Amino acid sequence: MREKFQRFMQGRYGADELSRFLTMVGLILIVVNLFFRSVLLSYLVLAILIYCYYRMFSRNYSRRYAENQKFLSWRNRLRLKPSSWKREMEQRRYYHIYRCPSCRQKIRVPRGKGNIIVTCPKCHTEFQKKS
Repeated sequence: MREKFQRFMQGRYGADELSRFLTMVGLILIVVNLFFRSVLLSYLVLAILIYCYYRMFSRNYSRRYAENQKFLSWRNRLRLKPSSWKREMEQRRYYHIYRCPSCRQKIRVPRGKGNIIVTCPKCHTEFQKKS
């Protein structure tokens, strides 16, 4: 039986981070549905699990890989955002953080220097700020 399943899965995409995430979301929604008994939630769980298995049994590697990469970049942005907020809050003690008016690049300027002219390192726009 194991060999039959291995032959069946040969050439198919299989499980990745996105399918594991979808499975966990489906299981959590099943538990939530045990308490609330919603038909809409049941259909949502069914749709999530069908899509998850569709991805696992798919033979279109490039498309499934692209979907997984998009999910991973989204997940990494969510994970890094709190750490960047923490780092930015720590730096606010010693630096002002301004945005360039033309390109929106973040620029860090030391505090306590008075009125200074800041030059954007990206687009070389000059603007005056109080530090």
